[in-house]
Amino acid sequence: MHARLQKYYDLVYDWLLINGTKLIIGLIILVIGLKVIKFIRLRLSSRMSRRHVHSSLQPFFLSLSITALYIALIILVTSVIGVPTSMFATIIGGFGVAVGLALSGTFQNFAGGVLILLLKPFDIDNSIVAQGQEGKVTSIQIFYTVLLTVDNKTIIIPNGKLFNEVIVNYSREERRRLDFEFKVGYAADIAKAKEIVLDIIKSTKTIIPGQPVRVGVISLETDNIRFTVNVWLKPDDYLATKIELMENIVKQLGAAGINFPKPG
Repeated sequence: MHARLQKYYDLVYDWLLINGTKLIIGLIILVIGLKVIKFIRLRLSSRMSRRHVHSSLQPFFLSLSITALYIALIILVTSVIGVPTSMFATIIGGFGVAVGLALSGTFQNFAGGVLILLLKPFDIDNSIVAQGQEGKVTSIQIFYTVLLTVDNKTIIIPNGKLFNEVIVNYSREERRRLDFEFKVGYAADIAKAKEIVLDIIKSTKTIIPGQPVRVGVISLETDNIRFTVNVWLKPDDYLATKIELMENIVKQLGAAGINFPKPG
């Protein structure tokens, strides 16, 4: 038994004589590397806050960067000590391929979420149309975006599909043009009808003053004259203003004796 222990002792002693210097250098690199990574973590966190990186992305980017630095440090230390690094590369490569194949759809959603949060085609509380759905954005997550429709339905759209399709953002600009049409008969007094509609527009408080207003005949049809109305308002006032204008036009034109043609 004593001879066997002595043999193990000699093997360890010989290994330390050969690799002791490498081991010490590796430990020094490890200690210094850990301190450097800690410093980089603080700098990255501070820098992302100053650059106003979205709060949903900050933990991910920080975790990804620090994890990559830890992996690089481990590979460097093991290489200095003399441990073969080809095995690590093979394991990491195989694992990456397997995960990529299994989670390809998830990665697409993740990439779409990152691009949405970075490029900001829309933001929280914006009204958008995407994937055939219309609603107000209530949440932007890494993998999906949540909309709330006007009739109080929650719609969850995967970010991969959302970012690769056309997005209509009604809230991006400070003002939006409201366009609608109505018809009157050929017996109607065109000038009077236009004057009444302009008066209605002037009395509508949600219409932005000083912006171009257009009221006039847009086409002549077989049995009627088609008017168009264009006014500017804030995006949040769009539907309420449209209802108010159209109701007042129907009431006041009717009161003035200007009749609307009956549907054919």
